[in-house]
Amino acid sequence: MHNNIVRQTSARHALILCAVLIAFGAAFYKVAQRPSPALFQLPAGFPHDGGQKTGVSQTSNAAPGIRTHFVSTQQYIHTHAASLVELSDGRIRAFWFAGSSEGAEDVEIRSAVFDPAKNIWSAEQSIASREGTQRSLLRYVKKLGNPVAQRASDGTLWLFYVTVSLGGWAGSSITAITSGDDGVTWSPARRLITSPFINISTLVKGTPFLYSDGTMGLPVYHEFIGKFAELLRISNTGEIIDKQRLSSGKSTLQPVVLIKSPQQALVLMRRSGTSPKRVIATKTDDAGQHWIVPTKTALANPDAAISGVVLPDKRILVVLNDIEEGRDALSLVVSADGGAIWKMVYQLEDQRGQPADPARYMQAAGELAKATDASISDATGYAKSAQRNKCEAQICGFEFSYPYLIQTHSGDFHLVYTWNRSFIKHVQFTRAWLDQRMEKVGNAELH
Repeated sequence: MHNNIVRQTSARHALILCAVLIAFGAAFYKVAQRPSPALFQLPAGFPHDGGQKTGVSQTSNAAPGIRTHFVSTQQYIHTHAASLVELSDGRIRAFWFAGSSEGAEDVEIRSAVFDPAKNIWSAEQSIASREGTQRSLLRYVKKLGNPVAQRASDGTLWLFYVTVSLGGWAGSSITAITSGDDGVTWSPARRLITSPFINISTLVKGTPFLYSDGTMGLPVYHEFIGKFAELLRISNTGEIIDKQRLSSGKSTLQPVVLIKSPQQALVLMRRSGTSPKRVIATKTDDAGQHWIVPTKTALANPDAAISGVVLPDKRILVVLNDIEEGRDALSLVVSADGGAIWKMVYQLEDQRGQPADPARYMQAAGELAKATDASISDATGYAKSAQRNKCEAQICGFEFSYPYLIQTHSGDFHLVYTWNRSFIKHVQFTRAWLDQRMEKVGNAELH
């Protein structure tokens, strides 16, 4: 009996050792087969060294203007984490997750399309559910999370979203679906293999991008044991062909890659940690072969997501909760020196110090909803939805969070963000409006 137990134990140990050796062997193979570096692909409208611009010019003749809408329409649910992608015909498709609460089994990935010519959003629709994802992956799926999209170099639309099979967000992995018709139909889901070990604790939030060789860059982050940022390089077939560490430790999340040239990029990261709470940054001058040690910026960060774009003149435009506590104010800021000095361009939202009791909160939330969309005559449903998600024990609060900003080929900017965990809000503004705002702020520094 004793000998049998010893043999069984030895066999188990041998199997574990073999599994570890196989995993390490796979890791070493990946390192040995690491692909050649690729330059960053500049967005359309950026000048090359020779002065010529790529693609369609981002110089717009549109008059100064700013418009706001609600993207999502479903009331009395939890709605969060929107992202955007420009479609081939110039329309904008949004993605977000929604359900009875964050992490609930009924959460699904939803989508709608904005037509700039008609200034309207289409009806929202479900494009990925927990059950459907589970059937495609042939594995149990507990919940869904953040979605982000990217058009591959061959024109295919990729949607990456978070799935969890065990535990909380630290146990997540990345799932992808693809579309050849701009999101009308989607492929079955597939799970990305981001680690040769247990392949968990990889999440998405930042905007994907392209490399000059046509591969995709996907900013990701980890929450298991440590909290740190990484950058994945993905082939058009969904294979992870390279991975770079952007930070280490337990305090950086949700990297946003801001490409300034084929070799240069600035990465801004959400800060999760003690005061002073500031956005964390790293940068590269050799297309990501090396990244500097992350440092704190002048931008405040209350442990909340960031988004931004680089303008053709190299100025950096960022949207964030530029406060150390709470998410009740959202700002549009700009830097002309690579991120050292920031200036306030526009206060998108500011409800700091506003009424906290449910009755006055209902009134304030209703007024905000009407200000977002003038076509809303009865804002009761919007106000009650906000009250459902942001009031607890007779204390209410406002939240404007998880911004996602893009600039389209037309030159216009489109921004979406979470509105009181109840709806997705859309802000559209022209380059002429932005230029007017930047002229108005002049030399006034944010910090």
